[in-house]
Amino acid sequence: MVTPLVLTLTAGGLSGVLVGFTLGLVGGGGSVLAVPLLVYFVGVSDPHVAIGTSAVAVAANALASLAHHAHSRTIKWRCASVFAAFGVVGALIGSTLGKRMNGEELLALFGLLMLVVGALMFRNRGGVGYPQVRLNRENFPRLAATGLATGALSGFFGIGGGFLIVPGLMFAADLPIINAIGSSLVSVTAFGVTTAGNYALSGLVDWALAGTILAGGVLGGRLGSKAARRLAAERGALAVIFAGVIIAVALYVIRRSIGALM
Repeated sequence: MVTPLVLTLTAGGLSGVLVGFTLGLVGGGGSVLAVPLLVYFVGVSDPHVAIGTSAVAVAANALASLAHHAHSRTIKWRCASVFAAFGVVGALIGSTLGKRMNGEELLALFGLLMLVVGALMFRNRGGVGYPQVRLNRENFPRLAATGLATGALSGFFGIGGGFLIVPGLMFAADLPIINAIGSSLVSVTAFGVTTAGNYALSGLVDWALAGTILAGGVLGGRLGSKAARRLAAERGALAVIFAGVIIAVALYVIRRSIGALM
């Protein structure tokens, strides 16, 4: 007989595959989908636990995908490190504020953020950038400010923030999208660790569920990274598809959370 716990952990593993695959493929998206998956597919009743648990899994999944992109040498380490360092400060502030909000209100705001994220993916699907870009006096302030703001949103909503980080890096340092995707995983990992640690201190992490999501995410991340290298020419079309998925899930989250609040 299959127990509810087994069903929950199995659903978590399947969610992890999707999270890891999208992180490896386009540098984000999985983290945005993780919280809705945990709440509406896996069945986690407390949105704060869903956020804390997803942050653990997303950070670990991003680290696995980061290793694959590092091997492919698509990461601009200096630009990525500045963005991540300032973003960690923002993530700490944002996650502290997020824990204090009503869970359903937080989900409603999360849905609105997802709409913005989907729009950003449509807008930046064809970015070119400059492959030889380096950290300098001109892009340092933009990297620092954009990293701080993105980190705050990441921590507040408990997401890795890849879909925000990728366009953020393209804006701040004129990175080509393939370099922005690889470099974004440095921040996704750092933000996830910061947010997960903050939530764990409040006992808002389901460690068993996080483990199954991580297991599925490792497999998904490998598949996504391989697909990213093979489908580089179609990345604009992939961005459009994922943006559509994000917007559809956002509308569902908003409808469910507003219904719960009324």
